[in-house]
Amino acid sequence: MSEKPKFVYVVYIAASPEKVWQALTDPDITEKYWFGFRVAANGKAGERMTATDSKGKVVHHDPIIESDPPRRLSYAWQPLYKDLQGERPSRVTFELTPLRDQTRLTIIHDEFDEGSKIFGLISKGWPAVLSSLKSFVETDLPLNFHPAAVRASANVTPLGAVSVPA
Repeated sequence: MSEKPKFVYVVYIAASPEKVWQALTDPDITEKYWFGFRVAANGKAGERMTATDSKGKVVHHDPIIESDPPRRLSYAWQPLYKDLQGERPSRVTFELTPLRDQTRLTIIHDEFDEGSKIFGLISKGWPAVLSSLKSFVETDLPLNFHPAAVRASANVTPLGAVSVPA
């Protein structure tokens, strides 16, 4: 029996867990480093994480599973793109650990079905998002990725899902 896919990524950020938490949950901040996506995840367990693209289209409307500010945030992940409708929700968990004057941010994206299309996509998308988050939180400047270049090189939107043809 093969093991289900799991994505784990760790980044160290020169900021407090509170500042990193705000950057992960406040849509006015996520929009600045998440390539124009407004991600609102500042609710309690049972409420919704929503993400809208730069044109205002809702691309995520997923339940928050756990919210323990500023330590742990977990929500379901099921992009609303047509070509991914057959995939069941996976789970995203952010763990924030204070280390002196910095934060160790660990993302665990799991609960994928074997053969998941989303797993391959997020494996390319999350490093770009988290690198931009780190840069923004530390310097107030996101990474200078052009969204079209990210999509072309990784075949994903910066949110971690494939583009939906117009």
